[in-house]
Amino acid sequence: MEVNTAEIIIVNVTDYSATVALLHGADVASVLRGKLIVELISGTPHGARDAAEWFAGHGASYLDGAIMATPDFIGTEAGTLLVSGPAAAFEESRAVLGALGGNVQHIGADPGLANALDSAVLALMWGALFGGLQAIAVSRAEAIDLETLGKQWSATAPVIDGLVADLIRRSAAGRYAADGETLSSVSPHYGAFHHLVELMSARGIDRTITDGYEAIFRRAIDAGHLHDDFASLSLYMGRR
Repeated sequence: MEVNTAEIIIVNVTDYSATVALLHGADVASVLRGKLIVELISGTPHGARDAAEWFAGHGASYLDGAIMATPDFIGTEAGTLLVSGPAAAFEESRAVLGALGGNVQHIGADPGLANALDSAVLALMWGALFGGLQAIAVSRAEAIDLETLGKQWSATAPVIDGLVADLIRRSAAGRYAADGETLSSVSPHYGAFHHLVELMSARGIDRTITDGYEAIFRRAIDAGHLHDDFASLSLYMGRR
């Protein structure tokens, strides 16, 4: 790796350990002073903060980032990169990063924010994908053609997107009590949820995921939120 003449070094490897192997050796570390390191990997917020501290200790500026795109989006206007770290360093590298995607976002000075938001978005994605796996299992058990399932997903996806967007807005505002704008309270969700659980139990479908849902429902209901907005469940997803 040639780093002597580069002003901006973009690192896109497996994880922070791989970066350590590449850049933390004495021969490379000695020439990093005054350079800007932009690390674009999938990692953890604390990993990013540790990396920023190490590079600062060697006289280098540091940005951490997450690529929110599959390879076919890289270099396109729709390619999204989340970047966190000093604003001045981001402005210095904006043009370079813009070559990787048209939607480059600086989300804050804390270098851990990019990978934190990446993890949050991945949680949304995996929620949908694992929900899809459950839907496929139920459909197969009940002899529902998967093409029919696909059509129903297309029809209901806008409704689900709206529910998720409303959940995020209400949680941000702390509006957990049911009100005139509530789309759905905990009670009807919990009733419908038990129909799913009964079906899965009758058909012998794995309940690992739904048992987790049950635990969150019960915490909220036991705390008196049965008739509050579904957003009230967000109060029971933090540290136990």
